[in-house]
This record gives sequence, C-alpha cells and structure tokens, in this order.
Amino acid sequence: MPSQALSGIRVLDLSRILAGPFATQLLADLGAEVIKVERPGTGDDARTYGPPFAADEAGEPTRTSAFYLACNRNKQSVTINHATERGRELIRELARKSDVVVENFRAGTLAKYGLDHESLRAENPRLVYLSLTGFGQTGPYAERPGYDGVFQAMSGMMSVSGHPEEPMKVGISMVDIISGLYASTAVLSALRHRDMTGRGQYIDLALLDCGLASLSHFAMNYLISGEVPERRGNGGYGGIPSQSFMCRDRPLFLVAGNDRQFAAFCAAADREDLLDDPRFATTSARITHRKEILPVLAEVMVQRTRDDWLETLERHGVPAGPVNEIPDVFADPQIKHREMLTEVADPLLGTLPLLANPIRLAATPVGDYSPPPGLGEHTADVLGRLTGVGAEELTALRADGVV
Repeated sequence: MPSQALSGIRVLDLSRILAGPFATQLLADLGAEVIKVERPGTGDDARTYGPPFAADEAGEPTRTSAFYLACNRNKQSVTINHATERGRELIRELARKSDVVVENFRAGTLAKYGLDHESLRAENPRLVYLSLTGFGQTGPYAERPGYDGVFQAMSGMMSVSGHPEEPMKVGISMVDIISGLYASTAVLSALRHRDMTGRGQYIDLALLDCGLASLSHFAMNYLISGEVPERRGNGGYGGIPSQSFMCRDRPLFLVAGNDRQFAAFCAAADREDLLDDPRFATTSARITHRKEILPVLAEVMVQRTRDDWLETLERHGVPAGPVNEIPDVFADPQIKHREMLTEVADPLLGTLPLLANPIRLAATPVGDYSPPPGLGEHTADVLGRLTGVGAEELTALRADGVV
C-alpha cells in the first residue's frame, strides 16, 4: 500500500506566483512528485516578492521571499529555458513521463512553443493538462493579464466585502487560494477519470470564474430575490447575531445561528426579555429587523470584557471566538494541539517554520515536509533520472543558457 494518497503520481509544474503553485503544493503534500520548472537565473517571480526575505542561519538576509516559501514545499526545482529548442525538448520529455501538467501562462502562449495540451497529449494520451489563467481560454478577455485584486474586483467579491461606504478586497489573495483549491480538485477528478478510461483530459480553469463561484449564497440570494447584497462590514448574512462585537476591552465574533442558540445567548446575557419581542423571537424576524436588534446587542456586549464573554458564552453553548491577531493565532492552544505550525530543516535557512497542511487522512497521512527548493536545486538529478542528461551534457546546456 502507498504511504501517501498520491504516491506514484508525477506532476510537471510550469506555473508561477500563487494559484498554480498553491495547487501543486497541495498535490505534493498528498504524495505526488512535483517537478517545478523555472527560468534559469531568475526562477519563479514569487522568489522576489519581498520583503520580507528569509534570513540564513547566520542571520543574514537571503533573496528567498516568504511569499515563495508559502506555496512551494515538497517540490523539486529544475531550471529549463523553454524559449530554446533543446529546452522545449526536455520539457516534452518530462511531460511524456508525467501524469499531470499544470501551467498558468497567458492563453495561447505555450502553443507557440509546442507545449500546449494538444501537443503534449499527442505524445502522452494519459496526460492530465491543467491551464490556470485569469479569464480562461475563450471569450473576449481570454488574452488579458490579471492578478488577484483584479479578479476580486471583477467577480463581485469586493462588492460584498467591506463597510457600506467602501468596497474592499479580502486581505489575503483569496481568489488565488480558491482557484488553487479548485485546481487541485479538478486534477484529482481528471486522474480518477483516467483510472477508469485510460485517457487524460484538458482542464480550462479561470480565476475570474473561481472568484464568482466563491460568492456562493451571496450570488444565490441575488438570483432568487433580485436584490443586490449589502456590504455589512463584519456582519454576516446568516442568523442574527453573526458578526464581531466590541467588548469592554477587545472584540469577539459571535454567532447565534438559530433560535436555540439565540435563546442561549439571551440567557448568558441576562436579556431573556428579548425573546418576548416578536421582532426578535425567531431567526427570520431577527434577519428582517437586523437594524433594530444590532444596536441593542452592541450595547449588551460592551458591558463585559472579552474573556468574560467567551467563558460565559462557552458555558451556555453559544458559538464565539476572539478576533485574533496572527501572533494570537499561533499561541492558541487548539492551533497548537492541531500542529498547524510545523518546522523543516533547510540547508540555507536553517530551521524554517511552515504552515501545516490541514488535511488529516487516517490511512495515508501527509508525510514529512521538505523545504521549498532552491532555484535549480534538482536540475541535475531530475534531468539525469528522467531524460538521461549526464554531467557533461548538463555543463554544455548550462553554458548555452538552456538550463
């Protein structure tokens, strides 16, 4: 039995920046062999996305950005110049021996080099080929470039985020992350299809589409009602209350998503009189009278400290949590228990902290992590093992700027 779920799967990763590398890192965590192909000399643009840059064991800054380190662990780095004929031959040879190719070049770019899905699948019919682009392979915007913020704006995500007077993007690169998750799911689905049919397939995934899909119930609310969703700051669209409240000292996030939980909150707050008000007695009534009840709740919450509220609400079974800054997150006992912060030994950086993969598989758990690779760290090994390039040829290829 394989020790990890994707043992035996080889992924040729031609992607850069975040969405594609995030997807392939997830596949690597699950046991796939991921070969990251980078430009000789410069590599993935994400390597330069700093500060902050990691320091080496002596405390001296390196040119390795935290951004790059976030989404490239468990991979092997190979440098190949696809603009050279020999470079293209090497990539094609690697693709012939791979199960998956992931790329995020602008639509039509790789076809110029014979590295598009039709060309590579003609030589390897079992190949799963994923193109992850801003706008997809078709449509009037197909050739446009774009980044996460652009897609947050265009997909409607910004329109439902922020305070009423100002739309805001989500702080993290949310469309990239969501697209990476869709991408990994799509790859796994295509591999399952290949298991049953023996044939690979092409996957056309667009960040704009993924951003829109993430609107989920917000979009559905509009489609059903025709009403444009309001921006509600830290308030939600579920049961009331479902938002952050300022306590006497610090904020917390409180959710009473049904009538039972709201009754428990009222008991915890010594405000059971609220249950006698027909405007607040049911979930639907509270949603309808949101503007009336929220000021009442805000006045209640500010009377006690955050920790007092958290202890009281937990005792009454009401969902709530502190609004943590990132240092508080890593100090949280539940996060520590779940081992969401891990460390790896890096040959240049020493002990490197990493976020752990949250997937807990009982039979095929995520194994030990290897550090994100240095640029071209595995070129000799991968090309020697999979394409037969020996030391003498490798020296010549480096001299010619091919690798």
